[in-house]
Amino acid sequence: MSQQPVLLPYSDPAFVTDPFPLYRQLREDGPVRRAVIAGGLDAWLVTRYDDGLAALSDPRLSSDVRDASDRRLMEQLPEFERESMMSNMLRSDPPDHTRLRRLVSKAFTARRVAGLRPRIQEITDRLLDEVAPAGRAELVGDFALPLPVIVISGLLGVPVDDQYDFQRWTDDMLLRGERMPDPVVVNEAWRKMRAYLTTLLDSKRARPEDDLLSALISARDEEQRLSEDELISMTFLLLVAGYITTVNLIGGGIAALLDHPDQLELLRNDPGLLPGAIEEFLRYDGPVSPGIARFAREDVEIAGVTVPRGATVLIASAIADRDPARFTEPDRLDLARQDNGHLAFGHGIHYCLGAPLARLEGQIAIGTALRRLPDLALAVPPAELTWRPGGLRGPVRLPVTFTAADGAG
Repeated sequence: MSQQPVLLPYSDPAFVTDPFPLYRQLREDGPVRRAVIAGGLDAWLVTRYDDGLAALSDPRLSSDVRDASDRRLMEQLPEFERESMMSNMLRSDPPDHTRLRRLVSKAFTARRVAGLRPRIQEITDRLLDEVAPAGRAELVGDFALPLPVIVISGLLGVPVDDQYDFQRWTDDMLLRGERMPDPVVVNEAWRKMRAYLTTLLDSKRARPEDDLLSALISARDEEQRLSEDELISMTFLLLVAGYITTVNLIGGGIAALLDHPDQLELLRNDPGLLPGAIEEFLRYDGPVSPGIARFAREDVEIAGVTVPRGATVLIASAIADRDPARFTEPDRLDLARQDNGHLAFGHGIHYCLGAPLARLEGQIAIGTALRRLPDLALAVPPAELTWRPGGLRGPVRLPVTFTAADGAG
């Protein structure tokens, strides 16, 4: 392409707060656009919906970072991730991906997820019981963060007392901005996470319980279907992916409502809109931005543009999900939107395994917060909210006020 690569300006607070004006310009510039993304890495952005949908199912685009020609991608990964955290579904392709996904898919069936509803509601009410009498809260730290951490801890069999440590290590490992974080800090977080997971799995091996980690250990030790590195890597993926994007979905969804009082009132008056509202939050301003990385196994033509072998392809779901060729008035938050086939959970064989759980947690959390916290409003001007820069998008803090009530749910 003749265009110079565009720099995604993560050092610009205005962009971090609202990247969509630039995203819109990139989409209008063309369906495939070279860009410099977080960490100074080069990528080819796929900006339009139909092209993104096709790319997510294209076997010529690999999920394995080892297929990338830019050696900086591997060099910028923490040492421990390079050595032992690559063997999970997120970073693998068939046949390994097929085998790994099959091992955990039973934990995320619609029936099993639906069975979690009473427990999720109980946790939600308990968290809101703690803040309801105060008339103010910080809804990320007090609510959106602990809820999915407690849920995934219970599903996997992780002691809830450990949630603070793995949340802190995850932040150190995964949060990105305009500069790559200190590699010493990142490697230390990975080392601590690996040591923690090894100890946890040893404990489960000695005393199996009725949880997903015990089942995975059985597959490793009895059926020999998982290597030890695969077992540790899979545990890490389920633990981290099981909460971090859901935190952003809940926090970002509430922030969107508070910025659109008409939609907030609409949802309060008609809770039946809640399932569709979750899909609209995911489309409008989802928890992954700008999108999903793949690596070209060979020269690939996308929308008439030849992407060279080894290139990083960023399927920009956050840009594509506002494509006016796919969605009517795409920049408008519309909780009653009927046709909402967004790409926030991906597509194809890598479609997010935890999507049903994330949807259920989002529905219960947001619906209950609206019911339990009357007159909910931001405690600061919207422009003062701080957003996570790059990759994983959501408000860092969400200070709110509401009419105080007793703590009974």
